[in-house]
Amino acid sequence: MAKTGPILILEDDHDDREIYEKIFASLGVKNEVRFFEGGDDLLRYLQVTLEQPFIIFSDINLPRMSGIELRRIIDADPFLKKKSIPFIFLTTIESKEVVEEVYEMTAQGYFVKQYLLSDIEKQIKQILDYWKECKHPNS
Repeated sequence: MAKTGPILILEDDHDDREIYEKIFASLGVKNEVRFFEGGDDLLRYLQVTLEQPFIIFSDINLPRMSGIELRRIIDADPFLKKKSIPFIFLTTIESKEVVEEVYEMTAQGYFVKQYLLSDIEKQIKQILDYWKECKHPNS
């Protein structure tokens, strides 16, 4: 995990993207933030990039390839799995079954999107602070 690497956000909702941009700017995050609309787009990036991303934030319901499908592919691919990029689900879905499903994979977090900007900012800050301090095989 490169703590200075890009933050990858898998999100197809343009309003949510704008909110994330505001929050990262407000928090003074120095990492480049890259958005992807579908899991297939992010997968292609991960397969060819030489960068070591800092973290992936992923919605679940997306066009073409869901966040869950992307996570399964990453887990099944030795090259991508070895990158050990923290993978966090950030979604509106509040389902015990879905939470159980993602934790059967190697997802490192599951968070339900908050509604107030201040609550979303607090949530993102907590996640980033944790991963900045966490020891990691690729540190």
